[in-house]
Formats: sequence, C-alpha cells, structure tokens
Amino acid sequence: MPLTQAMPPSGVDGLLGLTFDAVLFDLDGTLVDSTPAVVRSWLTWAAEENLDPGFRDHMHGMPAPEIVLALVGTERFSESLRRVLELEHQDTEDIAPLPGAQTMLSSIPVGRAAIATSCTATLASVRIKAAGLQAPQLVVSYDDVSAGKPAPDAFLKAAAGLGVHPSRCLVVEDAPAGIAAARAAGCRVLAVTGTHQADDLLADAVVDTLEGLEFQSVGGNLQLVATASLQGHSV
Repeated sequence: MPLTQAMPPSGVDGLLGLTFDAVLFDLDGTLVDSTPAVVRSWLTWAAEENLDPGFRDHMHGMPAPEIVLALVGTERFSESLRRVLELEHQDTEDIAPLPGAQTMLSSIPVGRAAIATSCTATLASVRIKAAGLQAPQLVVSYDDVSAGKPAPDAFLKAAAGLGVHPSRCLVVEDAPAGIAAARAAGCRVLAVTGTHQADDLLADAVVDTLEGLEFQSVGGNLQLVATASLQGHSV
C-alpha cells in the first residue's frame, strides 16, 4: 500500500536521535548562496593583481584578510584587502537563501542558534540583508575573533555567547576550513555540499541540501529531524 514516509536525506542518519543545546551556522555556502557574487569579486581582484585564480580552490572558507595576506604579503595587505572588501560589498546581485536554510533556522528557538562566519561584520550584514534571511540575533564575524577559520575561535565565541558548551553544539558548515574549526572547538558537524564535494567534507554527516531537515525540542534540547515526505514508498 502506498504510504507517505519521512525519510532522512542521504548521509544524515548518524546525527538523527542526538540532542544539542544549540546550533551554530556558517553563512556563505551554508545559509546563503553568495557564490556567484564571491567568485565575481575575487576574480576581478585576482585579474587586477595578475594572480592565478586557482587560489580559491584551497582557500575557500578562510577569512578574506588571511587569504589576502597569504597572497600579497604585508607590504600591500591593507590596500589589497580594502579593494577586495569594496568589491564584495558592491556585488550583492543574486544573493539568496539556500534551500531549506530559513526553515531550519525558524525551527530553532530564540537564543539557541548563532552564525559564525569568516566575513567581516559589515559584509555579513550586507549578505544577510541581500538574501532576506531572518538570521539569529548572535552573529560572530571575523572582526570578533583573534584568528579565523580553521582556528576554532568563531565557534567557541558563538557557543559562549549562547551560554552553552561547544561539545553540546552542532555546527552546520560547507567548507573544509569551517569543519576543521568546528572539530577543533569540540563540536559535531553537519556538512552541506555545494561549494565542495562530499568527499572533501569530513563531517559527522553530509547532505546535499538542508531541505527536509529541521529541529524539534526534546526535553529542553534540540534534535535534528527529517521532515521531507516521499510519496510512493511501500512497506
């Protein structure tokens, strides 16, 4: 007999049934699709600097200041970073929330979620606004920490800001640098593909989309649940 069943997206099974005190989200590539705008900005800058654009392949997820410093050194750092941020602030065309992102955020009670991003505070604000995202009250940016991802500082600060222990947090990320930061902070990690292939994301669970996933309160804790209904399955 055909039934409507709730089935977890592939790869998420290992997190279902676990409980958390809070959920910490990366921003770009996780909650909002800013990839076209980011690529346009960095390729423009790379062309201006006569740089090989391939640097993005292994630096995605790292804070802009650290990428710029690694590529141009200290002498031209300030000027180059200013130009990169100028390009990124100007280009907000086609930035949008990723599928399932707003639903997942909305399922979490106030004060139990935060964003921990490699963006500066102003750039994070610009992209959240451009995407029309209803973001958590707490947003930890690169400006708030002494070291960016893959250092754990952003996630540690976000957990502290919510008053919870990092080991009781689930991090949602899209990049190896962010996953490494979450691991170093002692968090479990749900990774979403898009900017990277699944094989590059060494997380507790990897999904292709956040659609069909949200959180429910269980005994005062948060539990990841699958809500996607698949038609036509029989038992």
